[in-house]
Amino acid sequence: MEPNTQTRVPCDPSFEEMQQPNRRAVLAMGGAALACAGGAKAVQWASAPRANVFVARNQRYDRGLETTISDGLRSCGYLPDQFRGKKVLLKPNLVEPRRDRPHMTTHPAVIVAASEVFRRWGASVRVGEAPGHVRDTEMALVESGMGEALRDSEIPFADLNYEQVDVLRNRGRFSPLKRIYFPSSVLEADFVVSMPKLKTHHWVGLTCSMKNLYGTLPGIKYGWPKNVLHHNGIPETVADINATISHSLAVVDGIDCMEGDGPILGSSKHMGLVLVGGNLPALDATAARIIGLLPERISYLRLVADQLGPIAENRIAQQGELIKDVSSAFQVLDEAHLRHLRATPDGPLVS
Repeated sequence: MEPNTQTRVPCDPSFEEMQQPNRRAVLAMGGAALACAGGAKAVQWASAPRANVFVARNQRYDRGLETTISDGLRSCGYLPDQFRGKKVLLKPNLVEPRRDRPHMTTHPAVIVAASEVFRRWGASVRVGEAPGHVRDTEMALVESGMGEALRDSEIPFADLNYEQVDVLRNRGRFSPLKRIYFPSSVLEADFVVSMPKLKTHHWVGLTCSMKNLYGTLPGIKYGWPKNVLHHNGIPETVADINATISHSLAVVDGIDCMEGDGPILGSSKHMGLVLVGGNLPALDATAARIIGLLPERISYLRLVADQLGPIAENRIAQQGELIKDVSSAFQVLDEAHLRHLRATPDGPLVS
């Protein structure tokens, strides 16, 4: 994977411009895209790349994670030389941490283990997060246990909600947003590693490596909880962020997960899994299958299929464990927009 080569936009657009794009231009773009879609579809399918996704089971927070993450990266085609001298940003999920709900946020042990792997491979590492529901990032670090773990391991932290920002052209254009603001730590990184907690989501069904990149965008520009993105469409802006951050890979904390009313109010579900992948759509499609959801019905995966990566099972090379050997259907909310995501009609529901 090539390091970050994004092109920055020289001007800083106004907040109003981001929320009120030129409708005629958007419609014209959409019409042109539709005109090309028929012929392009067959070409895309024929040339769509395959992706490796690594799944490890019987994982624990108190041992073995460094070996698992290293093995996963190697299984997905990464070698130590690719990271030597590079800047790596680890992006956990610290959405709304509480000491009594550790299944809501990425466990510090997974972050520390990933940091050790990349540092051993010659990279400089920092952790960065822009919590979407909490303005006081220091409180999020304390409540999640992340702050203490980072201090003990001497891993620097970047508060992405308040960092200096720059702006990139929206390379996805799935939403009306023309440009996207990113903090300096994201733009300066050669690799952004999405490190989510595997959870269900009460609006889009699944939150994993792609949705986790919402937390790379600064609250000082997008609000709490990233209202500008919500108003422009969650599936569309998830797709846009992932199209624009092209230097990403993922390590997923699937050990103690969340099912039901995720991403905040759900129940704990132990899976004992760690997932690793260099293509985030392929990884999230695999995660969806593991928890009993159909990836082709998850809105943001459907948008990016065969554009940002494959989601079809026959185009994803499974490394480590097979899906059938680790799958366990998660409860989803008993809502019409979520019931149809289940792989089996009698999959578990919760009120």
